[in-house]
Amino acid sequence: MLIVVVGEGMLELSRRSANEAAAWHLGYGGDTLNTAIHLARGGDRVAYLTALGTDPFSQTLRSDWQDEGLDTSLILTDPARLPGLYAIRTDSVGERTFSYWRAESAARQVFALPDAQSALASAERADLLVFSLISLAILPNEGRSVLLALAKRMRDRGKQVAFDGNYRPKLWTDAAEARLWRDQAIACCSIGLPTLEDEIAIQGVSSEAAETAARWHATGAGAVIVKMGPQGCLLPDGEALPPPRHLMPVDTSGAGDAFNAGYLHALLRGADQRAAALAGHRLAGWVVMRAGAVPPRGSDHIYATLLD
Repeated sequence: MLIVVVGEGMLELSRRSANEAAAWHLGYGGDTLNTAIHLARGGDRVAYLTALGTDPFSQTLRSDWQDEGLDTSLILTDPARLPGLYAIRTDSVGERTFSYWRAESAARQVFALPDAQSALASAERADLLVFSLISLAILPNEGRSVLLALAKRMRDRGKQVAFDGNYRPKLWTDAAEARLWRDQAIACCSIGLPTLEDEIAIQGVSSEAAETAARWHATGAGAVIVKMGPQGCLLPDGEALPPPRHLMPVDTSGAGDAFNAGYLHALLRGADQRAAALAGHRLAGWVVMRAGAVPPRGSDHIYATLLD
């Protein structure tokens, strides 16, 4: 099966030590990119649809992502733009804060580039499309409409469409704008992956996981699994499923992205909702005990045992 993931992969500045005098490390990350790499490491066939520039940093990103197992044939080129950049700081309990430089990134104009139609035609042949509210946030309105039209066509043809409601207020004019586009995306998805914390922020009122699931269903989503951070997740049948173990995170960066990957990986292999969510918990748990949203695989990697 072919999975196409749409979004923005950026350069990442991070410190590998809590010491403020430590050197900054240059890597890469981004919500959908993190999910795509985890899926590829698990053995899935994954193409990443985005845009980069012609600069040396863009060339290195293409090479690094290809080494991770991603199909880079859908990464378009904007000769006038560079990749986005973000810096990440992590506090004593593993929670993170971000600073972004992405206003003029190449990914923002991906669907306006000359090869966009060919890339969209290739994406439409995939078995699963994955995108997020951040994927929509970085695009102009015309690009948002193009991505949602792709999602709708694929769902109408019986393909799977997974949508993560990642909400970053700084990327939107206001919450009302974000809700408008979120709801259009929900109506196009067969797999909804909201995070309760994000839903409370975007709705502006306190909410329970069951209320979030009901709202997404009413808006048009198929199966909805609500991520609840350390409390686990709410399954489509209403069961609250905690993580297998209580952990003291080193770095919570990319935990939800990893959950998405583990969950989708298992689901595509025939696992039921509970087993798929447990795979998501296991991968997220492995990630938060290491630095970075996509830690190096190393000898202790979890990818071969996600379904155990």
